[in-house]
Amino acid sequence: MNKRSKTAGILYIVVAAVSLILGVIYLMSTSFMPYHADAIDKSWESLEGSTQYLFLALMDVAGAGWLTLSFTILLLYYFPFRKEAVWVRYAIPSIILIFYIPTLLATLSVLFNTAATPPWSGNAICCLLALFGLILDAPWKKG
Repeated sequence: MNKRSKTAGILYIVVAAVSLILGVIYLMSTSFMPYHADAIDKSWESLEGSTQYLFLALMDVAGAGWLTLSFTILLLYYFPFRKEAVWVRYAIPSIILIFYIPTLLATLSVLFNTAATPPWSGNAICCLLALFGLILDAPWKKG
């Protein structure tokens, strides 16, 4: 593997690590995030039990999505990517963008339509890392 491909792989591993951390945080949370409270202008304690369960269920879905993304990236990196399979050099950044573009759009929607300040920049950074990795790796030059 050349230096550019190795660097692209590192960028993908960074996205996997961030996704793993977010997945664990969201799955282990016992209440919503501070920006959720700002978005709905209510504290966790002021919500009815059924609304709390709904938020926790949605956070579990988000956490499971991040974990799935993380493990998918890691599996694809450690097996076909390191063996220099051309198809996976398109697949990894595509999977990252398929996950993070809608996530970015959702956080931007919350940012522009509520009083909350969600962590939209992290989503944007993951999208950029995927694009930089793809451009660095340049699989179209590998046959």
